[in-house]
Amino acid sequence: MNEILIMADEALLAERQTWLDALAHERRLSALTVEAYERDTRQFLQFLAKHAGGPARLSDIRQLRPADLRAFLASRRKDGAGARTLGRGLAGLRSFLRHLEKKGMVNAAGSRAVRSPKQPKSLPKPLSAEQAIMVSSDLGQLAEEPWIAARNAALLSLLYGSGLRISEALSLKKTDFADGAATLRITGKGNKTRVVPLLAAAREAVEAYIKLCPYPIAAESALFLGARGGPLQPAIIQREMQKMRSALGLPETATPHALRHSFATHLLSAGGDLRAIQELLGHASLSTTQVYTGVDAARLLDVFDRAHPRAG
Repeated sequence: MNEILIMADEALLAERQTWLDALAHERRLSALTVEAYERDTRQFLQFLAKHAGGPARLSDIRQLRPADLRAFLASRRKDGAGARTLGRGLAGLRSFLRHLEKKGMVNAAGSRAVRSPKQPKSLPKPLSAEQAIMVSSDLGQLAEEPWIAARNAALLSLLYGSGLRISEALSLKKTDFADGAATLRITGKGNKTRVVPLLAAAREAVEAYIKLCPYPIAAESALFLGARGGPLQPAIIQREMQKMRSALGLPETATPHALRHSFATHLLSAGGDLRAIQELLGHASLSTTQVYTGVDAARLLDVFDRAHPRAG
């Protein structure tokens, strides 16, 4: 704390400590969050003192302009702070300024005029190939009713084998699976139609489910039925995946949608063309598909080393 005492006067430090105590005891934020906010505001006070030529005071806080906050964020970025760190730091500063504003000490409008740094897109969390195969096979199913186990295996095999969204798989009809069909015509977001591959293993899983299903499946009605014969709801499959995570030792990120991510990631890491994968996924923009390029960098580099004419 000695470093802080040099950077701010006693009145400002006292208010800062009151705010930190309130975060911990009244708002009950985690110790790690409070620690991060303490560090963020400490760095800000150091920045302020450096530019003021002496300990930061409440009068300095009152005179803050959006440009001052942007300059602080720019200095932190120059020191290597990423977008998430900067966003958290700005959130902490806004919280501290709101605390002072409630006491009539400052006007925090300037902090609200500063945009948070644009956050990077979260990378998908795919399953390994072994995990995806287990989850989408009949061996991985936990349902006691054989027909329900077969239904789950068929649906999950379509998510992984064809890269479908769960809503797309649940909208399929019996007529979509003609004898020997090698592709499926899918209507996805924005009513956009695309053609995706239908693996033989997935087609066989669907056929096995149809044979075991105790309810008649009309040609133009939903293919996948619930335990009482009505259309299957997404929540049922999500709960099944939750059970499988526990039973099979899968990570918390193992969800039905993770199988779609796995489909794209495994294709890309094996050297698949990004634009072709875009078409298979039904992404309107290539930039949406490009998020997968950061998923498996090590394997992508290996593919590059083996495939590029000038590599090695």
